[in-house]
Amino acid sequence: MTVWFVILVPLVIMFFALFMERVETRLKHVAVQENEVEEFLEQAQPNEVRALYGHGIGRALELFRLRRLGGKAARLRARRVRS
Repeated sequence: MTVWFVILVPLVIMFFALFMERVETRLKHVAVQENEVEEFLEQAQPNEVRALYGHGIGRALELFRLRRLGGKAARLRARRVRS
């Protein structure tokens, strides 16, 4: 019985570590970067702050990026948040 324990525990730990590495890799691509949040907080406009309050950081950063890119799409998105 002890032999199975000695063999099984390291294998379980190894597979758990591999699984967590995959989870971490996926989260790195989805997570918001610290410098993006700092830039947002320094330069946010009122409609973007409202989006942050009402819809969360993801939506607010989306509006912020659209504004920085400029164009018609940014104005349409900003109108949608106000209503």
